[in-house]
Amino acid sequence: MKVTEKFLLSLSREYVQPSSAIEEFKPEVSLRLLLRVYPDFISMIAQKTVLDFGCGTGRQSVACRMNGARYVVGLDTNERHLHKARELAKRYCPDNGVEFVNSIEDRFLRKFDIVISQNSMEHFDDPTARVKDMKSLLNKDGVILITFADPWFSPYGSHMQFFTKIPWVNILFAEKTVMNVRAHFRSDGAKRYEEVESGLNRMSVAKFERIIADCGMRIRFKRYECVKGINSLATIPVVREFFINRISCILGQA
Repeated sequence: MKVTEKFLLSLSREYVQPSSAIEEFKPEVSLRLLLRVYPDFISMIAQKTVLDFGCGTGRQSVACRMNGARYVVGLDTNERHLHKARELAKRYCPDNGVEFVNSIEDRFLRKFDIVISQNSMEHFDDPTARVKDMKSLLNKDGVILITFADPWFSPYGSHMQFFTKIPWVNILFAEKTVMNVRAHFRSDGAKRYEEVESGLNRMSVAKFERIIADCGMRIRFKRYECVKGINSLATIPVVREFFINRISCILGQA
C-alpha cells in the first residue's frame, strides 16, 4: 500500500447514515428540499401536471399530488424502488392521480407543465441526453426544475463522505488512491468514480451550464449555494467551482 493510501485510510472510517426505509412517510418532509430552494413550489405545482424524473421510492411524487398537483408521473429505472412507490401511492393517493413508470412513453411527450429532477444531475451517465429527455416531456409553457449537490469540484463533490470527511478528496488524492481506500468500505469493485453505485459524471458548474445552453434551454431562475452560506463566491470566476455546493434552477424553452 502506498504512503498516500495509508494516510487517507488513517483518516477514514465508516459513517453510517440513518436508514430512510423505516421512516414514516410525511409529505412535508419529502418536499422539504424543494420548498427550500423553490419557495413558491406549492403554488407552482397547484393543478399542474408533474413528472418526477428519477423518482426513487416515490415519496416526492406522492407528496406533490397530496399538495395540489393535478396529475403526477414518477419515472425511475429501478423496479424495486417503483414497487415501493406504487404501494405508497395506493395508500395515500387511491384516486389514481399518481402513476409510476420505468421509461418515457410516447403518451408523455409534450404533456407536462413541470418536470422535476432532484439530486440526479451529477449521476446521469449521459446528462445531455437526460436534459433533452426532460425537455421532450414539456408542453410549450412547461418548465424544468433541477436541483443537485454536490458539483464535482465542491468540497464533497466526490460523494465519498460515507468513509472520509476530508473536503476536496478527489482533488487532493489521485483517483486510484481514493478508489483503493474506498474498497475497504465498499466491495462493489469500482475502480473509477463513474463505476460507483449510481455513478458520478464529474458534473462541474461550467459543465452543467454548457449542457443547459447546448440543449436550448433558458434559465428563468438560478440559485447557487456556497460553502458556509457565502454565496458571493458564486460570482467569482474559477473560484466558484470550488465553493458552490448546490445548484438549483428553473429552465424554460429558449
